[in-house]
Amino acid sequence: MPRIALATYDPGAEPSKDGDLPVLVRALTDAGAEAEARHWDDPDADWGDYDLVVIRSTWDYSWRAEEFAAWVDRVGAVTRLANPAAVVRWNSDKRYLGELAAAGVPTVPTRYIAPGEPADLPADHEYVIKPTSGAGARFAARYTPAEHDTETAVRQLARMHAEGFTAMVQPYLRHIDVSGERALQFFGGLLLHASRKGAVLSPGTAYDADKVAHPDLEPWQPTDAELAVAEKALTAIPGGAPGLLYARVDLVDGEDGQPRVMELELVEPNLFLFLHPDSLPRVTEAILAAAAGD
Repeated sequence: MPRIALATYDPGAEPSKDGDLPVLVRALTDAGAEAEARHWDDPDADWGDYDLVVIRSTWDYSWRAEEFAAWVDRVGAVTRLANPAAVVRWNSDKRYLGELAAAGVPTVPTRYIAPGEPADLPADHEYVIKPTSGAGARFAARYTPAEHDTETAVRQLARMHAEGFTAMVQPYLRHIDVSGERALQFFGGLLLHASRKGAVLSPGTAYDADKVAHPDLEPWQPTDAELAVAEKALTAIPGGAPGLLYARVDLVDGEDGQPRVMELELVEPNLFLFLHPDSLPRVTEAILAAAAGD
């Protein structure tokens, strides 16, 4: 009977935002595993007592990046961790987009502005600013080159830099308002399912305001072009990512109408099992195989 921990965040007095978690725990238990959800920062957890720790919904990690990175290294040293510690460390900083682009993967064009660097902002097109470490559209905002927007964007950069964040500056790809963002979920090395959601960032929404992370979410049938870009991104992961259990490739269309990688989620992507209940047996089977070392 394998012992499996699904690492999640501590929601405190609020209900957990991971509605898939109890469903997955129950499915693993019904399949013969000893499975439980554990808060990743639980001081009483003995992670070495598990055959497998799956990073499932540690959705507060970007607020505590150094603490989380240290936890990943500790757990990876005492048991099997999915995804592996080296993959998690690489993927926790969205500067990986530059590496994917250098490897020939179509990505959203991205510039980085680190603390201490000048606020060099676009003067001829709409753009997005967000941190290289973040989740749920945290500290993300959409701007035009207008004077008022530029002043606000500079204040956002100052706030992010004061907190130690490096900023990403990307053109706002207008096709997202029509074709949305597509999320291709892989599990056990194979495509599991895909979803599409609407645009997250509305003009004028403050960067520090709460956003709906997955508006108008619906099932999606990926195109051949989307699959090709997603698979190219996965093959570009440094070292080939041995031991990779799960991945989600988020795509948007560029100005040419062709799919580009917006994010490659290898740490704690929402699986959207509530939208794709038929995927639960495959996820369960893949986790059990990983726990067995297959």
